[in-house]
Amino acid sequence: MINQLTLIIGANSDIGKAIASQVASLADTGLILISRQAIDEKDTVEEQNSLKVKKITVKDYQPQSIDNAIADLVAHSELPISQVFVCNGILHSETFQPEKRLEDFDAQAFQQVISANTLTPMLWVQKLTPILTRKSPCKFIVFSARVGSINDNKLGGWYSYRASKAALNMMLKTASIELARRAKNIKLISFHPGTTDTPLSKPFQKNVPADKLFTSEFVAKQLLTIVADTPIDHTLSYLDWQGKSINW
Repeated sequence: MINQLTLIIGANSDIGKAIASQVASLADTGLILISRQAIDEKDTVEEQNSLKVKKITVKDYQPQSIDNAIADLVAHSELPISQVFVCNGILHSETFQPEKRLEDFDAQAFQQVISANTLTPMLWVQKLTPILTRKSPCKFIVFSARVGSINDNKLGGWYSYRASKAALNMMLKTASIELARRAKNIKLISFHPGTTDTPLSKPFQKNVPADKLFTSEFVAKQLLTIVADTPIDHTLSYLDWQGKSINW
């Protein structure tokens, strides 16, 4: 019998699909999948009945679209949301690549990266908090990256991506301080999945050792184990795919 929900934002991403596939096997957990594109009808979760999976398609990740999606999911079920995964983000596009040197830095590209990697996740944190604030525990996972660590930056480059993830970490840390006062049931986790074999990392896999290029299924399994083992301690955790803390 379903008694809790898992919410996945960016559910059409490879890792989002892998998380959904594993959560779908849990008899007591329903799924709410949010994406800018319709969820592939051939996905594993499609095998579940309509009571198990709720799919919400949004036009974009602007505030009004997020508000509409949240209104839809609230109307769908009164069950508590025990897990939230924000999986979306951007590293490169058809028009820009990560910067190798100062001369490559471009203001327009930076705005796109900071919007996708920092602003969008924080809008979800802001707008979901009111419906997550209850007695039931909720773990809220946002995908960050090790390159967002200022302490760990030994190579330089990738100005926009590094800055967007560092800013995201700071905003999540700030939010965790506030939630420790007003929503003690919510645990924020900033997660580094490692180099995963997805379109985001595809152009940069050449020099990645075979044992350090992960499948989405592996990352999803690791993440769900980490989430289950991480206590609600009223602070932000910055963790890698092994569950180890990353220095800020």
